[in-house]
Amino acid sequence: MALTDSIPRPGTTRRMTLHQQDVLTGFLLLLPSLVIILGVSLLPILVTLVVSVTSTQIANPIPNGFIGLNNYLDFIKSDVFWAAIQRTAYFTFVSVGLELLLGMAVATLIHARPPGWKFLRVSLIIPWAVPTIVNGAMWRWIYNADYGSLNALLQQLGVIKNYIPWLIDPLRAMNMVIIADIWHSVPFIALILQAAMATIPIELEEAAAVDGATAWQRFLSIRLPLLRSAILVALVIRSVEAFRVFDIIYVITQGGPAFGTVTISYLTYLETFSYGHLGRGASISFLISIFTMIMAMIYIRILYRGGEVQR
Repeated sequence: MALTDSIPRPGTTRRMTLHQQDVLTGFLLLLPSLVIILGVSLLPILVTLVVSVTSTQIANPIPNGFIGLNNYLDFIKSDVFWAAIQRTAYFTFVSVGLELLLGMAVATLIHARPPGWKFLRVSLIIPWAVPTIVNGAMWRWIYNADYGSLNALLQQLGVIKNYIPWLIDPLRAMNMVIIADIWHSVPFIALILQAAMATIPIELEEAAAVDGATAWQRFLSIRLPLLRSAILVALVIRSVEAFRVFDIIYVITQGGPAFGTVTISYLTYLETFSYGHLGRGASISFLISIFTMIMAMIYIRILYRGGEVQR
């Protein structure tokens, strides 16, 4: 066949191949979803980025007064910003670390199927299903210095003689918020890990037991390596949520006492709505995104090697 036979003649149209038709059909089917995703996600991000390089105030929310990266530079040089970062890092590492340990313990207990394990698994959903705002309000009443149930319980048990104001010391207030967050989030991690444990072939642990491996050795050498993908999912989700914590702090302490529980997200709220600086608030939100991406990359780098989960 001559080469010129494969060249479309003037006035004729070249028909699409079956593969090209499939690609076009798939693109057209996905187009509505892409438009929604771009409209809901990308557009607000772009608007926030534009606002972050301006001096826009809440009294006049239209972006104005281009100042470049001054908002970002001001926060990077600010002691208040880095103090909020330190509190956020403390909250994230302590809460997520304890949640992972307790979640692993609860998942292991359920996996062993003791008497009443089905009731325990179902009851785990209750703390997790409670909205964060409701959870914060509940723990604020528990911590109340005058009529809180925590003081009443400890006094009846003889642990304390007088009621303790739990939320007047900055470090103690932060730890109280962490306890409330742990109560709410441990079931989430426990359910993820217990579901992953259910997929581990029981023959592996039985063979190790026949070889003389103790329960702890079987956990470290068999169960834990096979749970790394589930641990990665739980760590990334919970770390991102903890780093952006706001609602439970707003309800329990409102950033107090003495700004001792002001995290980076709460600082964003203060800059945006309390001080009226939309541009500065938008710049902090982008800095939060950068920190969370770095955190997720660190987790993935530690738990992944060569694109596959370490075994």
